[in-house]
Amino acid sequence: MPLLAFDTSCDRMSVAVGAVRNGAPQVWSHEGAGGAQASASLIPRIRALMAQAGLDFADLDAIVFGRGPGAFTGLRTACAVAQGLAFGARAATGGAPLPVLPLDTLLVVAEQARWAHAPQQAPWAVLAMLDARMDEIYRGSYLWDGASWHTVQAPALARPQDLHADAGQAMAGNVFEVYGERLPADPGQARIPALPSAIAMLRLAPALLASGQGVDPALALPMYIRDKVASTSSERAAAKAAAANPP
Repeated sequence: MPLLAFDTSCDRMSVAVGAVRNGAPQVWSHEGAGGAQASASLIPRIRALMAQAGLDFADLDAIVFGRGPGAFTGLRTACAVAQGLAFGARAATGGAPLPVLPLDTLLVVAEQARWAHAPQQAPWAVLAMLDARMDEIYRGSYLWDGASWHTVQAPALARPQDLHADAGQAMAGNVFEVYGERLPADPGQARIPALPSAIAMLRLAPALLASGQGVDPALALPMYIRDKVASTSSERAAAKAAAANPP
């Protein structure tokens, strides 16, 4: 399937195009700075990869993007670009918009970690985590059965010290340097550095699209786990006062 995938949910932007050339699947990919820079660099990078692959947007079967959880600006950027490209891909010829596949970024982290650490192992359980800042972590638990992924715990927010990993469950994500000493400390649990990868998204997409999870671009929306990203001045003052005068 000719597919375009991208994620801008964290500090790294990941973009990939997949297609078949000469009877074999090929991937063209780019990893670069994300965050605020992604809004300016994402579309030029997509165009460059599409040109390398020799594809027009109308040639794609679907557009895949990381819907979150993650940074608000990055999620909005990815969603807006996915919607715009999907609506516009075949507009000149009167064709229908391309399907869009919104992927949970924590599932993508899980797949990236599995591919790098345990590609032949099944079943394989993983606690996927991304730094949510504000002393919190986005977390979700997933199980690979050898053919497909199953969500054990849906994405949610947690404080590092409140996380729980089951015995034998791997941990994956970008949280170990920041929160390592406050995370579950079982010597038997692997800690796998991983970020949402567009190449991992290309691996996930065909089965999910075949199961009907592609949607109309208008229905492709970000997943916001945190509704509030900043404290008011009074809330910051109250928190400071509470820290200075513990009960």
